[in-house]
Amino acid sequence: MSEATNEVLRLQGLRKSYNVGLPTETEILHGLDLRLQRSDFAALVGPSGSGKSTLLNLLGLLDAPTAGELYLLGQPTREMDDAQRTALRGGSIGFVFQFHHLIPAFTALENVLMPLMVVHGRPTAAMRAQGLKLLDAVGMPEFADRKPAELSGGQQQRVAVARALVAQPALLLADEPTGNLDTRSAAGVFELFRQFNEQFGCAVLVVTHDPRLSAQCDRIITLVDGSITSDLPNSVTA
Repeated sequence: MSEATNEVLRLQGLRKSYNVGLPTETEILHGLDLRLQRSDFAALVGPSGSGKSTLLNLLGLLDAPTAGELYLLGQPTREMDDAQRTALRGGSIGFVFQFHHLIPAFTALENVLMPLMVVHGRPTAAMRAQGLKLLDAVGMPEFADRKPAELSGGQQQRVAVARALVAQPALLLADEPTGNLDTRSAAGVFELFRQFNEQFGCAVLVVTHDPRLSAQCDRIITLVDGSITSDLPNSVTA
């Protein structure tokens, strides 16, 4: 696979400002350059207020940059409208958050299938089979018909991981994904990220304040005051 084919994400001079054109205009991100390949398992770290949340919103195509360009799977995205960004996001990006945001009235399987149902409507037999396969991959095949209230926090987060991966995304964005989990559950969720990164070529970017989590990643990207101050391989995992 060529480097160009292997590239999932590329930022070129990415900038983000708020209150553009007003006296209170403030630039949060200052010309970021970054590349992620399918093999990458990276951590994004930095102090509070460094711009991590703003950058995550841009990476997830939830917002558009003010200047520069964000390429996802080779496609420039800054000039896309909301419908185009939504379509590209739905097929290419998976999200895992600190709070799993499962739908209480839905079963574990239905929650996993939600990204596919948004696009395709009622789940087909093939979609259900795919969802069950993912629940098996996250160690929860027997919980398919349980609702979130019947699951532990770690189990709910595993369902959220399966949901993030059901569309077979090229990029997984994880925002403090283990913040509400005990040590054992956190290790299990992190191992799932590793598994999908290695087996399916899903690039993983973990946004975290936890040095124990970033220390397990292969690459550590540091954001300070809206600028990338370092982007280095982790000597411990390398």
